[in-house]
Amino acid sequence: IHFYKRVVFRPEYLCLLVITVRMVHMEQGESQDTDMVGLQLEEDRIKEVWSHNLEDEFKNICRIVNDYPFVAMDTEFPGVVARPIGEFKSTADYQYQLLRCNVDLLKIIQLGLTFFNKEGEMPEGVCTWQFNFKFNLSEDMYAEESVDLLQNSGIQFDRHEREGIETVHFAEMLLVSGIVLLDNVKWLSFHSGYDFGYLLSLLTNINLPEGENEFFETLKLYFPNIYDVKYLMKSCKNLKGGLQEVADMLEVERIGPQHQAGSDSLLTGRAFFKMTEIYFEDELDDSKYLGHLYGLGTNHVGNNTNSESAAKTDA
Repeated sequence: IHFYKRVVFRPEYLCLLVITVRMVHMEQGESQDTDMVGLQLEEDRIKEVWSHNLEDEFKNICRIVNDYPFVAMDTEFPGVVARPIGEFKSTADYQYQLLRCNVDLLKIIQLGLTFFNKEGEMPEGVCTWQFNFKFNLSEDMYAEESVDLLQNSGIQFDRHEREGIETVHFAEMLLVSGIVLLDNVKWLSFHSGYDFGYLLSLLTNINLPEGENEFFETLKLYFPNIYDVKYLMKSCKNLKGGLQEVADMLEVERIGPQHQAGSDSLLTGRAFFKMTEIYFEDELDDSKYLGHLYGLGTNHVGNNTNSESAAKTDA
């Protein structure tokens, strides 16, 4: 495995830095009271991973992935800070260049992985791993409103600075974990272009491919089977909105705090299985749905002409 030093700025394209980012505020109706049962459930099901326990927790993941090969995934990242400038072949090309520009500039903050079997069942005890990466508010680039949202959701940036996982070390662990590069693992996600952009950036340690076709070719190599719940929703009458709204419509309850990657990945996976049961009778047509990411590619739904709307939010 060879890793290469990242060069953030390249002459092939220019990015115009902006500070405006549209983020969605947390639900006003969320209770401020502490629910001890909910907190205990969260502690039992979601495992926090920092640099000191990274290797031990990957060993645990390696032990369960054969029996629970459906991996629901979510990331938290520092928003959108740049727009690509120049001429673009299409709206789809612009959206990919927007993603590429920002992923190349920014650092991932959190990754959540939740494991399921083909029946949608989770392992007993810990089923979700929340990886917390090294991030320094004094040195790393971010959109202020995004970081404010994440801080309000409970993300401890001082701890990320002190105890966060180095991305190169994480990539080394992930490559040999048995959850990437294998056909038997299926990835579940929600509006996940940026999520997979950051994962490819981690795994390759180089800038994202210049073109969208090459991006999808590389994506298929590392993640051969992907379902994007937001993309599936185009075939589901009455399902609309962001992850929380969809989960509410499907009557799927959240475990853990919204806008943290572990809780969001768990909710994504549970929503996927509930959706396939209700709307697809537990049978998905892979020729129609496998490998498509909402908002990217020629088959994506809608034309997101607003630059910030391409980034995943919970709206």
